[in-house]
Amino acid sequence: MPPPLAQRLLTPAEYLALERSSREKSEYVNGRVYAMAGASRVHNLIVGNVFRVLSTQLLGRPCEAYVNDMRVKVQRTGMYTYPDVVAVCEEPRLEDAVLDTLLNPSVIVEVLSPSTESYDRGEKFAHYRRLESLRDYVLVAQVTPRIEHFRREGDHWVLTEISDPGGELALPSLGCVLKLADIYGRVDFPANGAEQLS
Repeated sequence: MPPPLAQRLLTPAEYLALERSSREKSEYVNGRVYAMAGASRVHNLIVGNVFRVLSTQLLGRPCEAYVNDMRVKVQRTGMYTYPDVVAVCEEPRLEDAVLDTLLNPSVIVEVLSPSTESYDRGEKFAHYRRLESLRDYVLVAQVTPRIEHFRREGDHWVLTEISDPGGELALPSLGCVLKLADIYGRVDFPANGAEQLS
């Protein structure tokens, strides 16, 4: 995670006021604000593919999917963040009348990059696990076709890894199935898997 933007701790209200007046996005964790970096072509392709496939399957159903700009708040820890893709299959609960902060996501998808991978797997997932509404947490690799799907079963999270090119990711909480071939559409992987992507 990058260093915080300011040394002074901010209240959630101060963070939201700054965030809503800024053209740049930032996350808020434990009173500190962290700038979000831009993303590579591959990262954007994968995010777009996941969102397109999900939103197509959710047409006509009481579910919604959002990409990049829907802020999520983890109420129990106070973290504000912007998942790559987030979906909800019940009535969306939003923090206030501005309608830009979701409180009850069902599914969160993060596309991994070298600068965020350890955070997405570790501290960020620890925050996300405190969301009672969350049923599925999906990590999508950039340098190789691999998806890690964490599914909530009671008090436990069960991991399934999908790397077969013909494989599929089932998201029962949304009633959706995503094919790896669709998620990685137009993505060319480096021969050695070592190309630095962000």
